[in-house]
Amino acid sequence: MITTSTYHQRWISGHGPITHRAETIERIEKLITRLVTEGRIANTDVAYTLLAAADRLSCVAMNVVAHMTYARRINLSGAPLTAEDFKLTPEGHTGGSLNMVPAFVGYLLANALTGITRGWIMGQGHCVAAIEAVNALTGDVSPAQRGRYDRSEEGLSRLCTDFYSYAMDAEGHPAVPLGSHAGPNTAGAVSEGGYLGFAELQYIHMPLPRESLVAFLSDGAFEEQRGPDWAPRWWRAQDSGFAIPIMILNGRRIEQRTQIVQEGGVDWLAKDVRHNGFSPFIIDGRDPAAIAWAIIESEDVLRYFAADPNRRYPAPLPYVIAETEKGFGFPGAGTNAAHNLPLGGNPSTDSTARKLFNQGATALFVPPAELDEALTAIATHDIQQRPLESQHPMAHRHPATLNLPQPDWETPDSMGNAMNALDQWFMALAQSNPQLRIRIGNPDELASNKMNGTLKLLKHRVNDPEPGVFEDQHGAVITALNEEAVAAAALGNKGGLNLIVSYEAFAMKMLGLMRQEIIFARHQRLVNRPASWLSVPLIVTSHTWENSKNEQSHQDPSIGEALLGEMSDTSRVLFPVDSNTAVAALYDVYSKRGQLACMIVSKRDIENRFNADAVHKLVRDGSAHAIGDPANADVQLIAIGAYQLDEAIKAYKHLTHLGKRTCVTVILEPGRLRIPRDAIERAFVDDDATVQSLFPPDLPRVILTHTRPEPMIGLLRRIDNGPMKTKTLGYISRGGTLDVTGMLFANRCTWAHAVDAAAKVTGWPRESLLNPRQCAAIDGRGDPADLQL
Repeated sequence: MITTSTYHQRWISGHGPITHRAETIERIEKLITRLVTEGRIANTDVAYTLLAAADRLSCVAMNVVAHMTYARRINLSGAPLTAEDFKLTPEGHTGGSLNMVPAFVGYLLANALTGITRGWIMGQGHCVAAIEAVNALTGDVSPAQRGRYDRSEEGLSRLCTDFYSYAMDAEGHPAVPLGSHAGPNTAGAVSEGGYLGFAELQYIHMPLPRESLVAFLSDGAFEEQRGPDWAPRWWRAQDSGFAIPIMILNGRRIEQRTQIVQEGGVDWLAKDVRHNGFSPFIIDGRDPAAIAWAIIESEDVLRYFAADPNRRYPAPLPYVIAETEKGFGFPGAGTNAAHNLPLGGNPSTDSTARKLFNQGATALFVPPAELDEALTAIATHDIQQRPLESQHPMAHRHPATLNLPQPDWETPDSMGNAMNALDQWFMALAQSNPQLRIRIGNPDELASNKMNGTLKLLKHRVNDPEPGVFEDQHGAVITALNEEAVAAAALGNKGGLNLIVSYEAFAMKMLGLMRQEIIFARHQRLVNRPASWLSVPLIVTSHTWENSKNEQSHQDPSIGEALLGEMSDTSRVLFPVDSNTAVAALYDVYSKRGQLACMIVSKRDIENRFNADAVHKLVRDGSAHAIGDPANADVQLIAIGAYQLDEAIKAYKHLTHLGKRTCVTVILEPGRLRIPRDAIERAFVDDDATVQSLFPPDLPRVILTHTRPEPMIGLLRRIDNGPMKTKTLGYISRGGTLDVTGMLFANRCTWAHAVDAAAKVTGWPRESLLNPRQCAAIDGRGDPADLQL
């Protein structure tokens, strides 16, 4: 039984708008008794000092958030601001940020009460003001922010001024280390959170054993997609750390109530998540003490489950529902306006809005001496010998260097299967690195996509394995018919070894998630703190040209095109043309860190073209000659993709038979040939000498590309000699239920179309290269069968 003390009573009294419900008080009292009994905290006075400090830190941080939206400066004395102190154009996702303050402070409180630094991720990245405000007050800021933002009036005023300042440097980069969403300059951030719903998909796969993660989730994002409700399918005590989802249930999205509230609110949500295998806790989301209690209680539930020798899966995963109102703690709370600008007017010009702001700030005021006392109390890291929250393990992933097995190169001119070769090499890689947790994201069929060995070795992860199939409770293959959910398994597992395998057309549904990861990693490079996790390949197969038997929904090269639009040093796109180039490309991807790589790979048998020496040059430069020498050629045939190489070689043989001098060059990685857009990309792309040696200036060219022609020729501007000297053939958005030959013909990408294009760029008469029946077929007047060789 807790005895009344000054410390206890001070916490009970709350501060400002923060009060403590009877249920929360009872839970906290029992928790503190247990923590003291177990020796996890020194005594009750220490505990209640921390709890009271959390109330005051929350109030000040909420006050800072409001000032970040509206004010040019902050007055720590509590004096009201005048019209001149406010921004002419206020901006900020204020309501959600105000809600995130007690949640994030509750996370800090749980860490201080237990002496454990947990990780954190925030799905609602637009609520970054909450994190930045708390970090500035505690002093746990990023290197770029150090010396700029701190708890002083000057430092907090600069934080307010910088927020949505739109400041830009001479190169066009943001000139302040503070953005509208979480970024690499947000201490401890691991995700921008700009794409709602993706943190919900990733969090369960993030913590390694003996780690703990708190995931702040959005009730608006609850409506985004399937997948977050599948977390109990994937969590295992043996290979997973603790993952605690905290749903910030404020009831409003941008301009209306959320679906959860429309359906019935907190009780409806609790029933829904319980149906999906969670064990919900309903708490007061306005109270940092309630948040801290829920985190510690949830971990203990998982700890007890893990210690039970008779445990059965799925585990009843805790799910914290933190009930609050949008914009709690400030005028305008609970209204649609709270999403962005809760006052309904601009305090710089509207006296009513200014009065409301100052009233709200006064209600949140904490005297400077009390704030100093609170910040001193919650700074327990040194005495507990634990890292700052910005140094939590998920924010600084650096797995050990991979042991990369040497490939078994296949003999050139033999038939091979690139996906089979990747399967064999990946199995060797997995077996060579048993220390790493493996996650394979698979929305389709590994067996159908020729990765039978990997499936047999690592198996589908299921709760109740079916006899006689490749399933296991602890399988590493995360399979669901939801592309975002399974890609998130690999992208969340940054402490391990990862792979994503998908049909090409359906990988497009992964694009938003992939792009969020690419942007965050690229921004880390920009601030000179590059990500150190092992690069993650996305292998897309059953692709546009070989999925010809299905309808056009299955024939889409957009994923590679879209990812080529991102910065090529971080977003790599590779087009292997045989088994050796596929394995070499995957080997190279895994030898790097902090990159995402899309590999477009054929799953049908194709001829091996490159030996071991040649494939190394191809990977090194991104391009290499397959046949002939451009130095003595009259036209250069360039292939990007395996089927395109086949057609280019047919065209080469046809032209050579007619006495024409030509050569065939393969582009494995088009991003290496682009015009660099900044210094980082410039260090990645080929230099001018390399490009000119591979693609001599003024040489007529015909490019056959796996993608649509237009985005590819735009990317390859450095080797484009203009429309009279360079022609590009590729997917022109034609398809249907066809065979491979039919797909090539429908998109004007056959060897004969390449020969026709060669005639145009060289000035050779077409009639000297193709017979009348072939010309008629090309022109759409004849029989496509006349082009078969």
